[in-house]
Amino acid sequence: MKHLFSLLLLLLPLALRAQTVAVLESAGWLESAYVRWQPVATAQSYNVYYSGAGVVDQKLDNQLIRNYGSYYRADALGLAPGTYTLKIVPVVAGVEGTATVTSSLSVLAQDRTGFAFSNGRVPGAYNTNGTVKSNAVILYITQNSKNTVSLNVTGATTNPCVGLQTILDGFKKGRDARPLLIRLVGQITDPSYLLSGDLVIENNNFASSSITLEGVGNDAVADGWGIRIKNASNVEIRNIGTMNCDSDEGDNIGLQQDNDYIWVHNSDFFYGHAGSDPDQVKGDGALDAKRSTYVTFSYNHFWDTGKSNLLGLSETSTQGLYITYHHNWYDHSDSRHPRVRFYSAHVYNNYYDGNAKYGAGSTEGSSVFMEGNYFRNCKYPMLTSMQGTDVYNPATQANDYTNMPIFSKEDGGTIKAFDNYMNGQQRFVPYGAAGYPNSTADFDAYVVATRAQVVPSTVVSAYGRNSYNNFDTNPAVMYTYTADGPAAAQAKVMLYAGRVKGGDFQWTFNNAVDDASSAINTPLQTALVNYQTGLVSVQGDAPATGGGGGGTGGGGGSTSGMVHNFTASGTTSTFYTITGNLSTSQGTVVYNGLNLTQCLKLESSTNIAFTTTAAATLTLVFNDAFSGTVRIDGTNQTVSGGRFTMSLPAGAHQIAKGTTANLYYLSTAYAPLATRQPQDELALNVYPNPAAGQVLVAWKSKQVFSLYTVAGRLVKTGFTNQPIDLQDVKPGVYLIRMQDEAGYLRTGRLLKQ
Repeated sequence: MKHLFSLLLLLLPLALRAQTVAVLESAGWLESAYVRWQPVATAQSYNVYYSGAGVVDQKLDNQLIRNYGSYYRADALGLAPGTYTLKIVPVVAGVEGTATVTSSLSVLAQDRTGFAFSNGRVPGAYNTNGTVKSNAVILYITQNSKNTVSLNVTGATTNPCVGLQTILDGFKKGRDARPLLIRLVGQITDPSYLLSGDLVIENNNFASSSITLEGVGNDAVADGWGIRIKNASNVEIRNIGTMNCDSDEGDNIGLQQDNDYIWVHNSDFFYGHAGSDPDQVKGDGALDAKRSTYVTFSYNHFWDTGKSNLLGLSETSTQGLYITYHHNWYDHSDSRHPRVRFYSAHVYNNYYDGNAKYGAGSTEGSSVFMEGNYFRNCKYPMLTSMQGTDVYNPATQANDYTNMPIFSKEDGGTIKAFDNYMNGQQRFVPYGAAGYPNSTADFDAYVVATRAQVVPSTVVSAYGRNSYNNFDTNPAVMYTYTADGPAAAQAKVMLYAGRVKGGDFQWTFNNAVDDASSAINTPLQTALVNYQTGLVSVQGDAPATGGGGGGTGGGGGSTSGMVHNFTASGTTSTFYTITGNLSTSQGTVVYNGLNLTQCLKLESSTNIAFTTTAAATLTLVFNDAFSGTVRIDGTNQTVSGGRFTMSLPAGAHQIAKGTTANLYYLSTAYAPLATRQPQDELALNVYPNPAAGQVLVAWKSKQVFSLYTVAGRLVKTGFTNQPIDLQDVKPGVYLIRMQDEAGYLRTGRLLKQ
């Protein structure tokens, strides 16, 4: 039997080489490419490489390779425009098998147009040619690693920073000049630490900083939380689906204050949770901006959103506020496309597709240039506050300034309109048009014959007497761009707006109903609330531990484990079992950027129990001045200065009172596998192998092991040195994983007959 086992080990690489990958789909996209393939039964993992644009066999990061059960998918990101191929190689027993290469794939450039790229700025962690900026830190955020991803950040209060928001808190001070590239993989629900329900991006307007938050592939989803940008420069958000947001601010993505050079593009905006106001049944703002400048929102897809793009709030000045909206798909969304106060806004080449309330609205002295847009059944394409269609009552055919303002009772701005296509609207009044009463005062927009035509200063809003500032013809302000014709813009928007290839969530609107209805679409809402990713596992992602810990990060090293913040979570945890009393009157502790105001009182009745599956580091945070003891696994440990760390072996653990103390925060962090020496990654002894009825996994002591399919599904568990029954296990190749006494990973393979 021993000789048979050795022979099988020799033959396994040969068997692998006979297995080839069947490609299901491959395509190039915007500075990226992807491939889907059928699983190879004997493959333990896959290596994927890309070639093209002067690069040969560049290996993809493991986290870009994902398992969806019936297929695998890999996405190559950060590609310069050009022609590429992707190569997929199955791996068994550490040996690469026969490679399969895709056909040639055409990768296109992103459309880097708009005010966000003024003054030579390039927002985000990518270069203008689509490649990653030098010295960039790349972090992969999965459902498993969202709370445990780790990075050392220059200027952070405490390092390493653990958890996504804590890492961003480290960049808040604006002292780390490394480009930060955060890649979301799959459906990410609320991390354990957010700021009022939002992931907040700040960098103290550090001009040398650049941050990108992007989704991988077509199914990256921020589910239940918002994204807020404040006091930030050079930030990019791309390729993310946002849904079910229930943060305090309520916006899917919001530019809150004092931002510049911000680019949000190719993202999908779905319903948020209902707010307290009647007009918030679909959530609050989808993509709002205030007190920010040099901004571009482009190629986004708004799915029946109620309030799509609020722009401006209390700026009070019309100077120096510049934003571009282009190639967005307002897909049966209701209003605010955008709704503008104060700003100079260039709104071009957007597709207005069945909008029940209105398209763009101008107030408070704003100057809005509407160019090359395609309006299909948009009820009121353009409105200027307190004049024209905004106040016109079609029943009485007269203005009603008390009851009829459609979107605002503020002073007006001015809209300049050029080369827009409209079909199915109820009313639109160009300046000076015949057939409308008093159309030099009651107009919706000033329509020009050429793009370069200047709006005369004598054209003013009825309320506020505000005039157009002609920013779009001022070469000191305006950028270089080429506008599509309306029909070409519509086609381009439908092809490229939203996530890769339209994203994984698809919905077909009923134009006969949805064009005119602003009510919530209940079946759509139900589908979003019940949305569940098809992602099974991420290659290189550690197993979830309790509350979603595990996984890997990039750049500055990573850990995996579980963080518990008593201020945020009280005694609720899926990793720790916590018994005891909470208090908010024992003072405040600042740790790792967190403002901790609630603690667990360590008293005689207090107990915290948990189990680690590997060697780990325990961190406890008490009041800053606390010195005393804490009882861990029955032994009193000395704490000094309110902070305590110690190493724990794999196994069950308990934390209890030593001396009376207040515990504000604890974490259990596993050492990353990448730090372990190759000689530590020893295989288990498995025999007989192949096996039919029973198998025995041999080890020097009794340990728990797990049997997995090659696709990563847990089949059963057992103990070493004790035969387990295989009668209920289907024939095939299986993987065996075990954490040894020191917490190191031991692996083996089983061929079940």
